[in-house]
Amino acid sequence: MLRAKSNALCRNLIAQQYGAGQRFMSDGKRVMAIRRETINVWERRAPLNPRHVRKLVKSGVKVIVQPSNRRAYNMQEYAAVGAHIQEDMSEASLIIGVKSVPIDLLMPDKTYAFFSHTIKAQKENMPLLDAILEKNIRLIDYEKMVDEDGQRVVAFGKYAGVAGMIDILHGIGLRLLALGHHTPFMYIGPSHNYRNTEQARQAVRDAGYEISLERMPKSLGPLVFVFTGSGNVSQGAQEVFQEFPHEYIEPEHLPKVAKQGVTNKLYACVARRDDHYVRKDGGRFCAEEFERRPDLYASTFAHKIAPYASVIINGIYWAPNSPRLISIPDAKVLLQKQQEPWIPESPGCPRLPHRLLAICDISADPGGSIEFMKECTTIDKPFCLYDAAQNMERESFAGSGVLICSIDNMPAQIPKEATNFFGDLLFPFVTEMLKSDAKRSFEQYDAIPVVKNATIASNGKLTPNHEYIDDLRKEAIRSSHKAPSSNPEQKRVLILGSGYVSLPVVEYLDKFDNTQVTVAAQLKDQLDVITQSCNAQTQLLDVERHPEEMEKAVKENDIIVSLLPYVLHPKVAQMCIKHRRHMVTASYVSPQMRELHKQAEEAGITILNEVGVDPGIDHMLAMECFDEVTENGGKITSFVSWCGGLPAPEHSNTPIRYKFSWFPRGVLMNCMNGARYLQDNHIVEIQPNGGLLDASRDLTFLPGFNLEGFPNRDSTMYTKEYGIESATTCLRGTIRYKGFSDIMKGIMSLGLLSPDEQPILHPNGPDITWKGYLCNLFDKSPDLFDDTLKDLIYNKVGRSDDRMQAITDLGLLRDDLIDKKGSPLDTLSNFLAKKLAYDPSERDLILMYHDIGVQWPDRSREERKVSLVCYGDEGRHSAMAKTVGLPTAIATKMILDGEIQRKGIVVPLTKDIYRPILMRLRQEGIKSDEKINVFA
Repeated sequence: MLRAKSNALCRNLIAQQYGAGQRFMSDGKRVMAIRRETINVWERRAPLNPRHVRKLVKSGVKVIVQPSNRRAYNMQEYAAVGAHIQEDMSEASLIIGVKSVPIDLLMPDKTYAFFSHTIKAQKENMPLLDAILEKNIRLIDYEKMVDEDGQRVVAFGKYAGVAGMIDILHGIGLRLLALGHHTPFMYIGPSHNYRNTEQARQAVRDAGYEISLERMPKSLGPLVFVFTGSGNVSQGAQEVFQEFPHEYIEPEHLPKVAKQGVTNKLYACVARRDDHYVRKDGGRFCAEEFERRPDLYASTFAHKIAPYASVIINGIYWAPNSPRLISIPDAKVLLQKQQEPWIPESPGCPRLPHRLLAICDISADPGGSIEFMKECTTIDKPFCLYDAAQNMERESFAGSGVLICSIDNMPAQIPKEATNFFGDLLFPFVTEMLKSDAKRSFEQYDAIPVVKNATIASNGKLTPNHEYIDDLRKEAIRSSHKAPSSNPEQKRVLILGSGYVSLPVVEYLDKFDNTQVTVAAQLKDQLDVITQSCNAQTQLLDVERHPEEMEKAVKENDIIVSLLPYVLHPKVAQMCIKHRRHMVTASYVSPQMRELHKQAEEAGITILNEVGVDPGIDHMLAMECFDEVTENGGKITSFVSWCGGLPAPEHSNTPIRYKFSWFPRGVLMNCMNGARYLQDNHIVEIQPNGGLLDASRDLTFLPGFNLEGFPNRDSTMYTKEYGIESATTCLRGTIRYKGFSDIMKGIMSLGLLSPDEQPILHPNGPDITWKGYLCNLFDKSPDLFDDTLKDLIYNKVGRSDDRMQAITDLGLLRDDLIDKKGSPLDTLSNFLAKKLAYDPSERDLILMYHDIGVQWPDRSREERKVSLVCYGDEGRHSAMAKTVGLPTAIATKMILDGEIQRKGIVVPLTKDIYRPILMRLRQEGIKSDEKINVFA
């Protein structure tokens, strides 16, 4: 198609140029040069072959060819047709090549034609563009040579498709072998191994013959090749594919073929734009509008087509504001382990881990249509394996992932045929290029539109049609809003708060070279602990007193991790929305945070919450089980979950059977809350101000621990949040050591959990001791006898020896001065934070337990029991710090790397978020255990 359009256009051009006796020569001798390709050792192509040069020489053009023994056509062949083989190209006004020219070899005041890869403001090529402007070079970019319909007329596209198809077939053979399957693809080599494409096609035909004889392993199931687009790249790839026994199918037939197709032929599906691009507002696809405003469209490719593809051959052009075919989150779903029961399996014939085997991204746009294709592969190393769960690539054919081939100079592997094809397209336009005089103004350049409109730079500036490149460069700078950095690729993370859980967050993120961490807090001694362990920067900052400093810090970073008290999260979130910065917290989504969802969505940012331990890991372990059950046809009948942070058993002998790894106020307030849960289809309401502690029950699921628990908040909302509306019981509860609830009821009965301000506890009021304060509660003098005070308290706390002993052991009957904080709750919280803090030699413990009822379609039932036990590391990180800090850090890195792209207020209840986090937590040693009991 490209050759036909170009030939039609060129016949008219040739008639104009040569029909009147070669009038272009009237201005004097023209000199052009074909430069030596130096971009890499594999580049053996040339823009013109000897046959083209012969025609130019006969028409009176002097053609200089730089010497090269690497070029597919040797120097003698060019010399034989009249070319001048010489190093010096200074005589030429026009210098043409294939790939880009090293900056130091650019000659000023010349016209150059080559693929510059600057038209999308590609950052790595901006120094080249700057040098071209500085040296007054007129640059003609082949990629911008288009006809009046906007279709390219000069390209290697067809042979990129041919070479790419051969390469990926070779890679599929190796990948399947690594997965335990010998296939006919093993006999297809890389395209550069063949003298010409006919030899490669014969190898493909031979493999196809074996496939037709049913020599493909049945355990592979039907293989479906999906080709994107219908242009020259796709056509070239399909020409090779058609050597196999094959059948073309429409996209709507993919699900059926994926299940019922045969293995003695291959299936092909061509996905055209209107097959998967849809208007975001629900309207129909319009090609003309899509060309102008691709940002108005989304792609359904990852959900409607890719799930049924074995191999994807991508050859579509991608613009920066175009919808992607497959995003990084999409890949996590596509590459998850899938069960396909219609495919036989035996120990020697394993099923594939997932349907999608390989992607050949011939478009070679890193981070483009295939977002996780981050770097092009090379002819030396043509393949990599992308592991979606880890979001990383490695050079291997074995293990989890999809094979990727994305060589940015695919046609270089078939240099002679590619040169012939490209030269035939380019040759008719060379005389128009020869008209160019880089020293004269661009307006005086009298070339046909195809050539003139492809001129990117002239007279030291971008030409009018390409001034948009400057806008793209400025937009890239604006969008980053980064302070100067020695490494512009670095992502900046601001951690607000340096308390108990911050160090694991900092240490995890500090491992990555492309991440720069700043910790901002108001206590210098806490920041000093950070700097002793990590390379993070620190900043003294009081976020409540100096909000303007916090806003400045938010603006200078890419993502904000808030480890502040939960009441401050909405204020931080508002600043993040204002400056379009992502945010992560480990806290529950408060009503105030939830109200910010639409604003965050409109700002295009992610505010990820509930990625600690509870809430966080508990959500993720639950969803992992729920999704596995529902995907296999089962339903959840009950869900009971318990979680708690406790002192390790050897350090649990405290007055309240508890110690604090962070500020106690939240724990104490929770004792006063109400709760709500679903029990056998009935909603159970627990009233606040004591009802929760009365609802405490013994927990026996881990008999080695002496545990109790009570319901936590509103559990009924989670049937919808988790998608388990089939459950008749849903309870989420808090774990404590036995005796905690009873003792806290005694403390509550003394009014010590009241949040109301009391004058006697005003920070600026007279000094008072704990004994004096308790005497005041009974309207008694501070000189009251100890035994009398004890009798009063004993009666007040319900005549309980355990409660009385706890109050005594806490020191609340002593004459120690109180550090007054206004209310009994805040004063007691401050006291317990010091009294019941962990010593450096002590460790804590996180316990989590899910009891999940399952029913299968055959009416059989299961009980799934998921447990997690995590101890703190003595003298290093507490269990609370690890289980809150690590998932928070992992989630932060995932947002920075584009693995999490959901916008607005987000919680980790979807596979693309929870699966990678759980996998990476397991690598960090935080693992759950699952046991299944089956009932008939």
